[in-house]
Amino acid sequence: MTFLLGLTGSIGMGKSTTAKIFAAAGCEVWDADAAVHRLYSAGGAAVAPMQAAFPTAVVDEAVSRDTLKQIIGADHSALKLIETIVHPLLAQDRKTFRDQATSDILVFDIPLLFETGGDAAMDAVACVHVDAATQRTRVMERGTMSAAQFAQILAKQMPIAEKCARSDYVIETDTPDHAAKQVADVLKDIRTKIQNRKTPADA
Repeated sequence: MTFLLGLTGSIGMGKSTTAKIFAAAGCEVWDADAAVHRLYSAGGAAVAPMQAAFPTAVVDEAVSRDTLKQIIGADHSALKLIETIVHPLLAQDRKTFRDQATSDILVFDIPLLFETGGDAAMDAVACVHVDAATQRTRVMERGTMSAAQFAQILAKQMPIAEKCARSDYVIETDTPDHAAKQVADVLKDIRTKIQNRKTPADA
C-alpha cells in the first residue's frame, strides 16, 4: 500500500532541504520544479507546444524561463495559456513517477499544492515553515531576486499560516537537526497509519 504525501510551503521556508531529508529516509520524491525543468529542456514534452504558442520562448531548442517571464510581464493572459500547456504534462510526469515508484511513502514536492488544488490527490500534506525574518534572510542571501520580486512571489502564494492550518503535518525548519527529527516523526506516524489501514488479507 502506497501513501501519497504532499510537501509544500512558501519560498525560503526550507522545502527543498526537507525533501532531501525525506529522500535520505528512503522515500521517493517527485519535485514539481525539477519536472518543469525536464519539460522545458531540449527534447522535453513542453518544447513543441510552447514554441507553437510562443515562438520566441524557445531558445536553443529549450524553453527559456526568462523569456516566459518577459512574455507574462507584457501580457498577463499568457500565463493562463502556459498553464493549459504545462499542467497536463506535469500531471502525466507525476503519474509516470507514481506508476514506477516502489517506496511505501511517496513525497510530492509541490510549492503551489494548495493553490492548484493538488492537495485533493494526496493522502496527507506536510507544510514546512519558519519565521518571516529567517525566510526573508534565506531568500535575499541567494542573490537571485530583489526585495520587490520576493514581495511579488509572496503575494501570489497562500499565506503560510493558512497552509499550515490546512496541513496534516507542520515541519519547522529552523535547524537541519530539528527538521530531520520532525520528518522522522512524520514517517513514523504515516507508517502506523499504513499498517492500521491494511486489511487482514493484506497482512
